[in-house]
Amino acid sequence: PNNHNLHFSTKGKKKRMPSFKVSLLDYGAGNVRSVRNAILACGYEIEDITEPSQISQAKAIVFPGVGSYGSAMKVLKEKGYDEPLREYLSGRDRPFLGICLGMQTLFESSDEHEMGADAIPGLGVIPGKVIKFDETKMAVPHIGWNGRIPHQDSPILKYVSPEEDVYFVHSFYAPITNENREWVLTSTTYSGQQFISAVQRGSVVATQFHPEKSGKTGLHVLKGFLEAIENNTLNQAKKVDVEPMAQTTLTKRVVVALDVRTNDHGDLVVTKGDQYDVRENHKEGVVSGRGGVRNLGKPVALAARYYDEGADEIAFLNITSFREGVIEDMPMLQVLEQASKSIFVPLTVGGGIRSYTDPKSGQTWSALEVAARYFRAGADKVSIGSDAVHAAEALISSGGKATGQSSIEMISHVYGAQAVVISIDPKRVYVASMNDADKKHVVVELDDSSSGPNGEKYCWYQCTVKGGREARDICAVTVAKACQQLGAGEIMLNCIDMDGQGQGYDLPLMKAVSSAVSIPVIASSGAGNEAHFVQVFSETNVQAALAAGMFHRKEVEIEGCKVAMRTNGIAARTAGEDK
Repeated sequence: PNNHNLHFSTKGKKKRMPSFKVSLLDYGAGNVRSVRNAILACGYEIEDITEPSQISQAKAIVFPGVGSYGSAMKVLKEKGYDEPLREYLSGRDRPFLGICLGMQTLFESSDEHEMGADAIPGLGVIPGKVIKFDETKMAVPHIGWNGRIPHQDSPILKYVSPEEDVYFVHSFYAPITNENREWVLTSTTYSGQQFISAVQRGSVVATQFHPEKSGKTGLHVLKGFLEAIENNTLNQAKKVDVEPMAQTTLTKRVVVALDVRTNDHGDLVVTKGDQYDVRENHKEGVVSGRGGVRNLGKPVALAARYYDEGADEIAFLNITSFREGVIEDMPMLQVLEQASKSIFVPLTVGGGIRSYTDPKSGQTWSALEVAARYFRAGADKVSIGSDAVHAAEALISSGGKATGQSSIEMISHVYGAQAVVISIDPKRVYVASMNDADKKHVVVELDDSSSGPNGEKYCWYQCTVKGGREARDICAVTVAKACQQLGAGEIMLNCIDMDGQGQGYDLPLMKAVSSAVSIPVIASSGAGNEAHFVQVFSETNVQAALAAGMFHRKEVEIEGCKVAMRTNGIAARTAGEDK
């Protein structure tokens, strides 16, 4: 595999070939390509488990769980994997690494089920029940980079220093109890709630965080696990004293977006148009200044640069997808497949996640099938734009009764809320007073620095569809709340007025939406310097801030933003070093 970006130093030693293959339990949900690529990057070969009999023969099993607990356990049962897995794990002497849901399924049961239903039984290897974070006390899902409090000293953490953060994305957690305390390898706190972030007993290891999405730190966790199997030291974890009052901090994320389109030669290029002005007939080549749409290098190379520079997350936004059919949009799938070989942080893809009928063949794909294609290609999350506005309108017109048929509901049900991002593209509609807008819209008061062209002190934020070309009679706060109800896990909050202006994020908008929902919000549109990141994190409840143009043009460095954040007391992730 193409591993040149990993820089794993072998320090002059001749690397010996691994003595075993890793058995990967890929049961067909979500993005397992990244786990595959991370194992390959550590120099190990993979054997896919395709039938139950292979489980007992495996030398080491990696079980990456993506999606919802119920669907994971259902598939394990249907494929006949559940009993052989219990058997494999029973002696705790055979190497196993469960990831995220792969850790949660080890517990006795989970509350991740429909309202009123019974708890879903798990594999029952670890005592305890997996429960949901309290949405009244914190944003749920818990998304982002957080720390670890060690409870044991394990060979799997040999290459990881205590201050390095890892990537989490989950709504449910396993609490520490007296019955499962001896399993705890690390714990983590989120808004004061302690939970188990990794377990180990004997050779059975599992993490709530995603090593394959935790940058170099995560690769080092995998490297430690695989090397310990090789050296026969995996089961040598030792208890350590735990600081009783220890807390970890969820960092604020710096997200980099790449606006991708196809040029006249059919190549995928990265552009940055201001205020959504993407002109299809624009001549190719770089256009200087803040005028015109600029082509800024090929997406995979640029994304790899951002990964190396410390981006916490990368979003590929296919800005012309509403003109083209997504299933035929093979270049974007290829971008994801290539990017996930060397980029080990979360990847979001947006544009064209909707049901689609091929005009030539008449074949129809559901939004769920379209999203599945993206997940299998290497996406961790899909971003839904116009479809989300229409789904919100439908929910409201039905008196708040969800049908289960919207793209948000279908994707969230199978892959989990954390896989569904809603991209809202509103524009300001200025009004003279609080009472001058339709009562159904949330009117926001503006300060002097952001008042309207005629000195208006109020506005509401009108949602648009079709890449900003069509306005709808619904406001951003209403869409955000409706989409949360439908099962979205995160909101990417843009603002057409601010886009490409470099004057800072629309703070009144960010405050209005982030205080109206309990899911995380990503601020987008308008960043022009490091101070804008400090400002949006200091003055609003957003958990992440996104920028594109200023990073593309190298006007601002990603690390520069993080230094400014830390200087102002805002937690930012430190990328792991090469080891």
